[in-house]
Amino acid sequence: MHVWTIFAAVAALAAAPVAAQETRLAADDHVPPPAAIEQLDWLVGHWSGEGIAGVAAHESWLPPSGGTMVGTFVQETGEGEVMFTEHMYLAEEDGSLVVKLKHFNPDLTGWEEKDDMLRFRLVAVEDCAAYFSALTYRCDGEDGLVVAVRMKSDGDAVEELVFRFRRNR
Repeated sequence: MHVWTIFAAVAALAAAPVAAQETRLAADDHVPPPAAIEQLDWLVGHWSGEGIAGVAAHESWLPPSGGTMVGTFVQETGEGEVMFTEHMYLAEEDGSLVVKLKHFNPDLTGWEEKDDMLRFRLVAVEDCAAYFSALTYRCDGEDGLVVAVRMKSDGDAVEELVFRFRRNR
C-alpha cells in the first residue's frame, strides 16, 4: 500500500485536519542547512496529548547517541488500544539533519516495505523548532510540543495532522 494512501486513510479518521499552516515543504533541489543533533535535544523526554481525532497519543525521544536520537510514537484508539506506532530516527546526515520513520500496526507488521522508510529533510532549524519537509516539531509554551505532518488527501488537496503534547513529569 502506498504511504500517501495510508496517510490519507489516517487523515480521514481525524476530526478536522487543518489547512497546511504548521509545515513547510522543500523544493526538489533544496540543500538542507547545516545542523547538529544537539540543536534538537529539547525534544528528549516523554510527551502525551491529543492525537488523531483528539484521542490519546504519546511520543518519546531518547538523548542523542552517536549523532542519532531515537523516538517512538503511539496512537491509541478511542478504546485505549494501540491503533499504530512509529519508530523514528532523527539523525545527522551530510552535515544536516533528517528524520527517518517507519509505521507499524498493533501486531508489529510494517506499513512500509521491509527496507523502505519515510524520510523528511531539514528545511530550517530555529530555537525550539525544527522544520523538515512536510514535518514540524516546535515548542508550544513552557511544557508543550506541537508535531505536524503534511499529507495529501483525495486529489491534490493538502492537509495537516497536528498533534499537541505536554511533557510528562
